[in-house]
Amino acid sequence: MKKQAIIYFILLVSFIVSAQNQLKSDLLYADQTPLEIKLSYSNKEMNAKTDDSTYIKTNMDFFHEEKWNTIEVKLRARGNFRRNTCYFPPIKMKIKKDQRAGNIFDGNKSLKLVLPCKIESENNDNILQEFIAYKIYEKISPYHFKTRRVNVDFNEIRGKKTKNFQLKGFLIEDDSKLEKRFGGRVVEQFVHPLAMDGAGSVQHAIFQYMIGNTDFSVAYQHNGKLLYNAEKKFIPLPYDFDMTGWVDPSYGFGNPTLNLSSLTERQYRGFKRDTELMNEIRDQFLTKKDQIISIVNSMKSEFDNESAFDEMNEFMMSFFSIIEDDNKFNKEIVAQARTK
Repeated sequence: MKKQAIIYFILLVSFIVSAQNQLKSDLLYADQTPLEIKLSYSNKEMNAKTDDSTYIKTNMDFFHEEKWNTIEVKLRARGNFRRNTCYFPPIKMKIKKDQRAGNIFDGNKSLKLVLPCKIESENNDNILQEFIAYKIYEKISPYHFKTRRVNVDFNEIRGKKTKNFQLKGFLIEDDSKLEKRFGGRVVEQFVHPLAMDGAGSVQHAIFQYMIGNTDFSVAYQHNGKLLYNAEKKFIPLPYDFDMTGWVDPSYGFGNPTLNLSSLTERQYRGFKRDTELMNEIRDQFLTKKDQIISIVNSMKSEFDNESAFDEMNEFMMSFFSIIEDDNKFNKEIVAQARTK
């Protein structure tokens, strides 16, 4: 009995510690108002001198609890296409334990920071469009990455001079935090989509169709992750939504392999599934239509260009016009489902 009591005590302590760590990491995402941050570094150095294992160090200021705070962070550029295409590369951020302890970043050792791509009038609107896509997927699937908007006061170091930019961006939780939330692990291996969870796969595929994304592969984890959860199911997790009809950035282009000349041309890329399951997930999207529209409308005032919002909104409504119509749904989605 004494041995059992010790085991129970150890399990209880482990559970409490795990719960406390989860609460810490959730602090960053509990408040969805944009977090004000300040960063300073050289884009040239970021692109030339960082890789998967090499980071640059800098200070990051953030405004929380009515005051500015400063911590040291390590940054590197990430992503192949954006890194080679964009003026502002997307960032992988690491924060040491002694720097994040006791503040809003507690529990978040690593984060991704998504920034605008180009120096152009639509750059911040593109970020809002991509962020909205993440928030919509939160309504579609319980399996998603948590995000938090940031307003970035960025001083780019250019030799002896600096150039200031006011950028919108957002943070994405690290794979390790997602693994802990779902009691699973993110895997990097080939898994055929038909071997993945049926409901999760169809939710993922119809969402990708909704935002006009064909630049992904769930089998090879291109612009997505694969979670092997506690129920021993493979769940696809989408991310990186800039090269989509939803965002339709200036640097975007169609998919020649699929004979698509622009990002706003949709093509369903999901695999053939049971018709009953397809209609079940279709109904989920229809049931959540008002919630999705509400998410989109709640961000309207944040856009710099009204036309950018209107185009995104129109693209969304064209999706619903398809799935609300039996003939269109069967023709554009069910009949287009892949068999290989």
